[in-house]
Amino acid sequence: MAKHILIVEDEQSLRKALSEKFEKEGYKVTQAQDGEAGLSAAINDHPDLILLDILMPRLDGLGMLQRLRQELWGKEVQVIILTNLNDVEKVQEAVVNQAFDFLVKADWTLEQIMTKVREKIGDA
Repeated sequence: MAKHILIVEDEQSLRKALSEKFEKEGYKVTQAQDGEAGLSAAINDHPDLILLDILMPRLDGLGMLQRLRQELWGKEVQVIILTNLNDVEKVQEAVVNQAFDFLVKADWTLEQIMTKVREKIGDA
């Protein structure tokens, strides 16, 4: 059975590029454009891993992560923060909420992001 990834990203071009890359590699992908939609999708679909942006409308990524960790299922799901922020306080908040990794978008290629996901949840 294909591993399921939820991509929560408000930047449509990046969300689409990530989705296409993961689908091509055999993963099942769900997309959300903000934290509210992402939280709803996560709770309903129980993905194996969530790629989560921080700066988003309606509910930011750290707010979504905090609310996710309050859910019984959400306490254990793997989360990789993928953001343009390189803010020590935000990194610390992500770590407190058990994010697996904190990746600054500008520093990572799609292939490197794919490798990080494989390290965490294995192949599709």
